[in-house]
Amino acid sequence: MVTAILSVVLGLVLLVWSADRFVEGSVATARHFGMPPLLIGMVIVGFGTSIPEMLVSAISAYQGNAGIALGNAYGSNITNIALILGLTALISPIAFHSDVLRKELPILTGVTALTAFQLWDGELTRSEALILLGVFGGLMAWTIREGLRKRADAFGKEMEGELEARTMPLGRAVFWLVIGLSLLIVSSRLLVWGAVEIAQTLGVSDLVIGLTIVAVGTSLPELASSIIAARKGEHDIALGNILGSNLFNTLAVVGIAGTIHPMAVGQEVLSRDILVMAALTLSLFVIGYGFRGPGRINRYEGALLLTCYVGYIAYLLFSTLGTA
Repeated sequence: MVTAILSVVLGLVLLVWSADRFVEGSVATARHFGMPPLLIGMVIVGFGTSIPEMLVSAISAYQGNAGIALGNAYGSNITNIALILGLTALISPIAFHSDVLRKELPILTGVTALTAFQLWDGELTRSEALILLGVFGGLMAWTIREGLRKRADAFGKEMEGELEARTMPLGRAVFWLVIGLSLLIVSSRLLVWGAVEIAQTLGVSDLVIGLTIVAVGTSLPELASSIIAARKGEHDIALGNILGSNLFNTLAVVGIAGTIHPMAVGQEVLSRDILVMAALTLSLFVIGYGFRGPGRINRYEGALLLTCYVGYIAYLLFSTLGTA
């Protein structure tokens, strides 16, 4: 048990550090090759911070631990909206300026509905997983098209300012990209092994471990980048991290895991976790979209999101302890 806990702690620390190095190296490399700032922010930064979720879920699926694979993806989505956006809004209310991000909100809502429809029969087949990857590919094509067209977008301007402050020689950028990716794989394996051992020792499902410890751990890159962006007043970067990450988790992370190993899905995933994820996504759409002007998540709404997260985790833990 002690070895498993140390493995999880070491895996999480190494995961967060290597994810940061990987994103830094990827951003600098893309910048050297002339990639537009908006695309760097939405594709590399937004999706790059979800690399931990992808690797952890892929390894879990390969090893037959479907609970960790799904719990990590959906738990990270819940954590991103309720915990990370809640904390970020408390630090600095989040204003929606970017047209591209405002378009992503209804897309995320639709993707969440697609997820619920696919899991309704209690399983995720390989063909359904491939559909998720196909939708993800289509969204990536749309993102690239929008990024090339909307060069004056508010999100792109914020990213351009960030990129100018974080320059790096190409050789060092490629070095950190390779090192970061290599350590991401190692740390993901450590985390998955430790999480499975803890679940087996405590007699709880790997789904619960995935929804809590693993989900929070793999969401730490989003937490750090969103809070830093909010403190600088870069609200569209903070929001872009979350929207990009949730789209990546729902489509690419689950799609890759389901392609590797089709999985049975417990009824509690649909009636509890997908329901909470959908409700939070809809709440973000309602409070942040701004039908009569620029959207905004204020401090009261941030506190409400945090309260929802605490309530969800408390219910999860109490229900688990009650049946253990």
